[in-house]
Amino acid sequence: MSESLTFLAVHAHPDDEASSTGGSFPLLASQGVRTVLVTCTNGEHGDAAGGVKPDEAGHDPDEVAELRREELDRACEILHIDRLVRLGYRDSGMDGWPQNNHEQSFWQTPVAEAAEKLLVVLREERPQVIMTYNDFGFYGHPDHIQAHRITMAAVAQLDYEPTVYFNAIPKSVFRQWRQRRREAGEDVPDDDDTNNFGTEDDDIAAIIDVAATNGLKFDALAAHASQIGEGSFWMQMGREKYVATNVTEWFVRATNPLGLTGVVNDLFAGYR
Repeated sequence: MSESLTFLAVHAHPDDEASSTGGSFPLLASQGVRTVLVTCTNGEHGDAAGGVKPDEAGHDPDEVAELRREELDRACEILHIDRLVRLGYRDSGMDGWPQNNHEQSFWQTPVAEAAEKLLVVLREERPQVIMTYNDFGFYGHPDHIQAHRITMAAVAQLDYEPTVYFNAIPKSVFRQWRQRRREAGEDVPDDDDTNNFGTEDDDIAAIIDVAATNGLKFDALAAHASQIGEGSFWMQMGREKYVATNVTEWFVRATNPLGLTGVVNDLFAGYR
């Protein structure tokens, strides 16, 4: 390598790092790339131990945050992440939840304020490649949308232009997953891909083969046991089947300082 390479991902909650970049983190680490994870919120409004939901008796947001802190630490070890930065904002809950309006929630935090905290990290690390969500937050979650906003605001203040990718899943893949869920006995509606989750296949700019590391991705997902329990679709597959079938991560290119064209198979295409 002609220079030290750094990959930095900005995720909203503990467990997001495993679900969309859980293969790429250890893959890049194995290639000598420095890997950095920024997690924006503490995840207070996820499930408590035993699957207790935020609106159910016995759900203590502070206890949930501590549980998820421990799970995130373990997942980072599994994924060989070199540095974890917690911005420490309060989970805003799903779109439309009353927690969206909590004065300390990430959603209510001024973008400029949170972007400044992230900018400190970006200036320290100077990553060539940054990953976050698109302006819809991948699926409309307020904290994902806010993560997008603060990332793009911070990137705009750097004295250089990094390559920014948004995580994505092609619509064709969503259709395949929908069929697999039906075959597993789930009641899945026909209009599943009208929810904006999927990305048009032609918009995908990076297709990353994570076959060599997706066992670690499964293990990292399993480390977030409070959120991704045994009843989840992925955990029900079991490690062996998951490793054999979930071998790809996809991204959309949001900035292109190197003038790349076509679909790349390396997030650091052009840098090495």
